[in-house]
Amino acid sequence: MELKPSDWRYQRAKRQVREIRAFYIHLACYLLVIPIIIAINLTYMPEYHWFWFSMGGWGLGLFFHAMEAFGWTPLLGKHWEERKIQEEMQKEKDKNQLL
Repeated sequence: MELKPSDWRYQRAKRQVREIRAFYIHLACYLLVIPIIIAINLTYMPEYHWFWFSMGGWGLGLFFHAMEAFGWTPLLGKHWEERKIQEEMQKEKDKNQLL
């Protein structure tokens, strides 16, 4: 089955691929910049390793970006999302029946 650009599945897959691409660009920037930050830190202030803060903070952001890009949500995953959608639809239906 061939997907057409107007198909919602195609649009969803395209958005997912863009998100993954953005993550890989983010990862490449991290892998390029962090060694520079480490080199600057160790060159000018070797007695205090402040690069850990940059590496940890940015790494945490990178981790959350990866979770979003690859759809890994252990706490609020797809099942939770589908259940909440159904609840909201039911609330709307009940509200409309009362009117």
